[in-house]
Amino acid sequence: MKRMNGARYFIDSNVLLYAHDKSDAEKRAQAKAWLAWLWENAFGVLSWQVLQEFYFNAVRKFAVPPETARDLVKFMSQWNPPDVTMVLIERAWDWIDEAQVSFWDAMIVAAAERAKCRYLLSEDFQTGRQFGSITVVNPFETSPPVS
Repeated sequence: MKRMNGARYFIDSNVLLYAHDKSDAEKRAQAKAWLAWLWENAFGVLSWQVLQEFYFNAVRKFAVPPETARDLVKFMSQWNPPDVTMVLIERAWDWIDEAQVSFWDAMIVAAAERAKCRYLLSEDFQTGRQFGSITVVNPFETSPPVS
């Protein structure tokens, strides 16, 4: 995995889940393209919350065998998710008040901010929305940059 100077991208659980969704070939291909690009360039970031959501939904909704889902979580944890601390939770509360988002969305934004991400890859937030210096990018409407 090469490391380039560049922006960091926070990956929401929907990107990870669509990579395993056999019912939507287009989103699956797009999710896989993003994940490959992020691994190749070492730009990916995620949180423990995202890994938990991925595991739960991969097993429940996409019938990924639990052992396979566990191996994937272990593998993706190489992106060193920021620890959940009281400081992170308090920052999420700030985002709840400032941006009028749910607690769980605020935790994602706070984790992305803690990890110094420039972009948040998610279809669950409004494309182009700004959270401080973080810009939301819908990975199913935009392809990974050419590097």
